[in-house]
Amino acid sequence: MRLSYAVLAAIPYVVVAQNRSSKRGLVFVPNADSPEDNKVWVQSGSDLTWYYNYDSTPSPAFDDVSQGQFEFVPMLWGAINDTSFLESVQGQMDSGRNITHVLGFNEPDTQYAGGSNIQPSVAADVWVKNIAPLADKGVKLGLPACTGGWGGIPWLQQFLGNCSELVSTDDEQKNCTYDFVAIHWYGNFEGLASHMGSYAAAFPNVTQWITEYNYNDQDLSTTQTFYNTSSEYFDRMYSVGRYSLFGSFRSSDSNVGPNAVMLNNDGQLTDIGAWYLGVSDTGVDPQSGSRRGNAPMIGAVVSALAFGAILTLW
Repeated sequence: MRLSYAVLAAIPYVVVAQNRSSKRGLVFVPNADSPEDNKVWVQSGSDLTWYYNYDSTPSPAFDDVSQGQFEFVPMLWGAINDTSFLESVQGQMDSGRNITHVLGFNEPDTQYAGGSNIQPSVAADVWVKNIAPLADKGVKLGLPACTGGWGGIPWLQQFLGNCSELVSTDDEQKNCTYDFVAIHWYGNFEGLASHMGSYAAAFPNVTQWITEYNYNDQDLSTTQTFYNTSSEYFDRMYSVGRYSLFGSFRSSDSNVGPNAVMLNNDGQLTDIGAWYLGVSDTGVDPQSGSRRGNAPMIGAVVSALAFGAILTLW
């Protein structure tokens, strides 16, 4: 029997929120004005087992936490004209860091709001030079993370076609290999589930990582219901290998709405933040606290670092 969204949403949120999960990771978007927030994610009892930061090297904020405790997953954010990403990852592995997975380009199918905006043929060339060789070292490769728009899957299909052309010869047809797909979604749960279904149809029997998701710009009740419904769904779906909620910042810094965050304006865990870390709910209102007026911060950090997230709203 297929449960409707309404039935799933009616499940008592406390029961869902108390679930713990090793699939959960951190989309790390630091704020230089609140460095104390960085330690929230690695506090004792946190469920979070891995993180990425839109870059090829780990964040200094977690230098005192081992790779085994909090796994860093490198990302090649956009196009490069050399092999610096490959060299960076190889260097980390040679130094003893156990790199097991890497992520491909961030939203290459769009020029807007943090997208890397790469033509599939260019991306294929960069992939072959920087990402594909890591498979020989046992690293699992994640396909580029496209937006939740209609053009994402066609972009990936063109990319894979271009990639195949690069690695094939006149005598032998080859395909570029990958181990999982990375999915982005901003919208309601029904849309998220449908989007995941589209990926399952386009890439059958391939593990899915939901590396950015949230229900932006909603009231608190709607936002919390979405979080609980989606996390319960991810945790029970064998096809979902990992997931990472985009919301690891204070309400006043948010570009996904003031309620879709894990911290209030004083850096205290909201209910969603506490549930995501696998601890008891706090009752903290996301919009409470003293700090105000810094909403552009996330976008500013992303633009300045040029490996940013994030938001194409559909």
